[in-house]
Amino acid sequence: MKQLKKIINRFHKAKILVVGDLILDEYIWGSVDRISPEAPVPVMWAKKRTHVPGGAANVAHNICALGGNVCLVGVIGDDKNAEILASELKKRSIPAGGLFVAAGRHTTVKTRIIAGHQQVVRVDWEHTDSLPRQLNEKICAFVQRHIDKFDAVIIEDYGKGVINPELLKGLIDFVHARKKAVTVDPKEDHFQYYRGVTTITPNRKELENAIRNLKIKDTTNRFRVNTDRLFTDKDIELAAGQIMSYLGLESILVTLGEQGMRLFENNGRITHIPTVAQEVFDVSGAGDTVVATFTLAAACGATKLEAAHLANFAAGIVVSKVGTAVTNPQELKEKIGA
Repeated sequence: MKQLKKIINRFHKAKILVVGDLILDEYIWGSVDRISPEAPVPVMWAKKRTHVPGGAANVAHNICALGGNVCLVGVIGDDKNAEILASELKKRSIPAGGLFVAAGRHTTVKTRIIAGHQQVVRVDWEHTDSLPRQLNEKICAFVQRHIDKFDAVIIEDYGKGVINPELLKGLIDFVHARKKAVTVDPKEDHFQYYRGVTTITPNRKELENAIRNLKIKDTTNRFRVNTDRLFTDKDIELAAGQIMSYLGLESILVTLGEQGMRLFENNGRITHIPTVAQEVFDVSGAGDTVVATFTLAAACGATKLEAAHLANFAAGIVVSKVGTAVTNPQELKEKIGA
């Protein structure tokens, strides 16, 4: 625990570049006390509307809240929601010098209707087509100009089109040439894009679906994991091992919900980390907290196991809060008892 505290105290020295799908998380808060006469649906009395940065923007927010230094790179639309997102980033002192406007695309918005503490429905506005080549080139050029200022890169893939094969091919090769770590919060359909990154942080469902999609075979052309049935814990271990080998990773950190996390390292070590969450109100953005904390800690010299423990503690804090949330060094120290 003393070592974890020392790592937290170094967070302010780390500089992380975050590239990915930007999302504006909108919350409409209110209460429900009747059913609509027009249809069998609840009528919510709306009392307030709030906005917070989501997706890659939430990853950047987590890093800032933990005391780290960050720069955010992504795409917004030419619309009112882009202005709201920019305003929310400014309120939180999140540098956004890498935001590029894509004409004809929505700024991605997820609107959650919350009655009391219960989410009633979510409404999404988004485009998911891959970016045009011109935008990919602008993003790559931005990263190339600024990469030497940063210790690590996070790729935040929500499947909204920013993270695409053309962008990643040039970006990963260039970043590795500068000997910077690359951590990916992955999209299950895109695992084949991540060859050569350092670490990925999928949840269990994403890992299971990825192994089904990739259909990696062994030297006898037989599947190493039976993908036609529910995965056991042993299957998860096999799947993580073959994904790690297939993509050339150093590690995989799998989040398992109430079962905690499991860290797989390319030296063969597998470590189960039990959950520290005491109450779970909302898991929105918990994966963002995991990838942000893990990468920030690793950039401060933590081992992958130390970084995973810190990510687990941070996730345990944010899921106890309602809505897309972050934590800070003081909360984190109190959680670990340091």
